[in-house]
This record gives sequence, C-alpha cells and structure tokens, in this order.
Amino acid sequence: MGSMRGSSLPRRSLASRAAGAALLAVTGGIHLDLYLTGYRTIPTIGWLFLLQVIAAFALAIAVIVSASPLVSASGALFVIGTLGGYLLSLRVGLFGFREVRTTAGIVAGLVEVAAFVMLVPLIPKFPWRAAAAVSAAALALLFVDVGFTKGPSGQSAGVLRVTEIRGSRVLTNSRGLTLYWFAPDTATASRCYGTCAAYWPPVLGKPSAGPGVTGAISTITRSDGSVQATYDGRPLYTYVGDTGPGQDSGNNLDLNGGLWHQATVGL
Repeated sequence: MGSMRGSSLPRRSLASRAAGAALLAVTGGIHLDLYLTGYRTIPTIGWLFLLQVIAAFALAIAVIVSASPLVSASGALFVIGTLGGYLLSLRVGLFGFREVRTTAGIVAGLVEVAAFVMLVPLIPKFPWRAAAAVSAAALALLFVDVGFTKGPSGQSAGVLRVTEIRGSRVLTNSRGLTLYWFAPDTATASRCYGTCAAYWPPVLGKPSAGPGVTGAISTITRSDGSVQATYDGRPLYTYVGDTGPGQDSGNNLDLNGGLWHQATVGL
C-alpha cells in the first residue's frame, strides 16, 4: 500500500510540472503578443516585455525537463513577480508607463496565479499555508486593481495652450498634459475606441484657444455620441503614461493599432 502511494507521488509531481510549464508558456505567449502588437515601442517596458517572454519560455522548458526544486521555485517566483509588476503598473505606473485594465492583463494575471499554485507544491518543505496566503492575496489584489480600476473615459478640453518640450512647441490641455494625434484617424472620425481609448483618453468638448494657439479648432462626434476636440483636422487625445505637465512619453509610439504623435504648434 505504501509503495502504491509512493509511486503516485512522481506522477503527481510530473502532472504539476506539466501544468506549471504549460501555464508559464501561456503567460509568455500573452506577453509576446502584447510585445509584437505595440509594447515593443514603449521605452524600458518594451525590453522588459521581451525579457519576460524569453524567461517564461525558458522556465517552461526547464520545469518540464527538470524535477529540481530550484527550477520550480524559480518559476513560482517569476510568475508572482510578473503579476506584481502588472499590479504596480496598474496602480502607480512603472518606468513612466501606466497600465490600464485589459482582457489580456486579466487573463495573464489569472494564469500567473494558477502557475504559482502548480509550482509551489514542488518545493520541498514550503509551508502550504504560506502558499495559500500568497495565492489568496494575489487574487485579491488582482480583483481590486482590475475589478475596480477603470481607464480614463476622457479628458475635458478646457483651454488649449502651447508648451515647449525639448525644443518643440507642443499643444497641451488646461492641465498642461501633452495632446496627441493618431495616424489612422481622419478629419471626421476617430479610430480609437475600447482599450485604445483607455490608454489614450479623447479630449472631450470644444476647447478655446490660449495664447499662441493659431490652428483650426473644431470637433467630431464619436460613435458613443460624445464630442471630441480636433486641431487642424486631427482628433486630440491625452496619454495615460503622462502624469504631469512637460511629459510626452506617448510621442512616436506604435501602439493600439497605429503611430501616435504629439500635436505641435507652428510658429
């Protein structure tokens, strides 16, 4: 009887390793897709995403081919660290980039918690109570930060102003936030909705022109009926990565389906 129980342990260990490896590969795949579809252009974050992808697939292979507790521990620490980085980016931002709630982020977070649950039992003498507490805390934080954190729905137009940023005369709103235009847009229609609009809140309402603002100010009507400001025929947006005046971290990013450029003002 004892030998039968003993023989079942390796099988359970192999099943946990296979599940953990598969979940590591899944989170790596999610981050690879995000990297290829735009995150690669974000300063610092792009390189971190690439390293995350490489590490996830490398650990997935290591976990499935090796029964070493050190490998399992590395995988468990990796997924919980990745989740921690995502939650930090959601709450306060990371390296100048502020994450917003997305389906990919939610799925990746759940996958990472599941991978932790699969890998921790492979670490000898690891307190199961501590593992359960970490898993529960991770899920709770994910639920709070994702369930109740909403991306900005829009920025009030206010008064358009001119600010000099690194030698360029850049259009800003009344709060001093840099304004951007989206290459796929037209003079009459925005192409930025859903997740895109969460990263790039549209400037809502018709603004007035401050000193030095000489371009044509108008509006378009978005598909939800809201009115979005335009400048020289380009719909205007802010960027969640900019947390204060003088920042233009969204300039020249290829994100959410196209290139973004700061709105400049001619002399």
